[in-house]
Amino acid sequence: MDIGFIGMAAALGLSAAGSAFGAGFAGMSSVGAWKKCYAAGKPAPFIMIAFSGAPLTQTIYGFLLMNFIKAAGVDAGLALGVGIFGGLAIGLSGLFQGKCAAAAADALGATGKGTANYFIVVGIVETVALFTLVFSLLLLQ
Repeated sequence: MDIGFIGMAAALGLSAAGSAFGAGFAGMSSVGAWKKCYAAGKPAPFIMIAFSGAPLTQTIYGFLLMNFIKAAGVDAGLALGVGIFGGLAIGLSGLFQGKCAAAAADALGATGKGTANYFIVVGIVETVALFTLVFSLLLLQ
C-alpha cells in the first residue's frame, strides 16, 4: 500500500470535516437569529444563508489539494505529510470560519447592521485555507 493515498484521503476528509462542523455551527446560529427576528416581528435577513454556507469552500480546497497531491507524483511521505497537515489546517479554517459566521449571523439578526464588516471577518478566516492550499502546492513542486 502506498501511504501517499492516506495523505490524499486526509486532505479531503479533514477539510470536509471542518467544513461540516463550521457550516453546522453557522447554520444553527442563522436559524436561531431568524427565529428571534420572526418573534420580534422584524424581517429576517436572507443574507445569513451566505454565512451558513461560507465554510463549504474548504471542502473544495481539500478536494483540490487531494488532486494536486495525486498529480505531483511526489514521495509517499511528503504526500502523507502535506495531506494530513494541509487538510488539518484547511479543516480548522472551515471550523473557525463557521464560528465567526455564527457570531455574524447572531449579530446581524440582533442589529440588522454590519453585514459588510461581518463578511470581512469571515473572509479573513477563509484566507488561511487559501494560503494553506497555495503553500502546500509549493511544497509539492
